[in-house]
Amino acid sequence: MTSNTLGVVLDRLCKTIEARKGAATDSSYTAQLLGRGAEHCARKFGEEAVEAIIAATGDKPEELTAEAADVLYHLLVTLAAAGVSPDAVAAALSAREGTSGLDEKAARKS
Repeated sequence: MTSNTLGVVLDRLCKTIEARKGAATDSSYTAQLLGRGAEHCARKFGEEAVEAIIAATGDKPEELTAEAADVLYHLLVTLAAAGVSPDAVAAALSAREGTSGLDEKAARKS
C-alpha cells in the first residue's frame, strides 16, 4: 500500500467520523464515543496506544497492524471530539517537513 492509499482511506474515515457527529448514540460506535465527549475519546485513544505499544514488542506483525488501525481510528475520533481538523494536523506536519526532528524538538524546549 502506498502512502497515497493510506491518505484515501484516512480521508474516507474522517468523513465518516464527521458524519457521525450528533448522530444517535445507539446508531454507531463512533457516535457513542463522540457523544461521551473529548475526554472519554482521549482516554480510549490512550488505551489503544498502550495496546499498540504492547503489540509492537511482540513478534506478531498482524497484531501490531490491527492495533495501529485502532490507534489511528481513535486518534481521528479524539480530534473530531476536540474540534481539531485533520487538515490542521496535516498543516502542522507539513510545516515541519524539511526540519530535522532533533532541531524541531529542541525548538519546542525554548
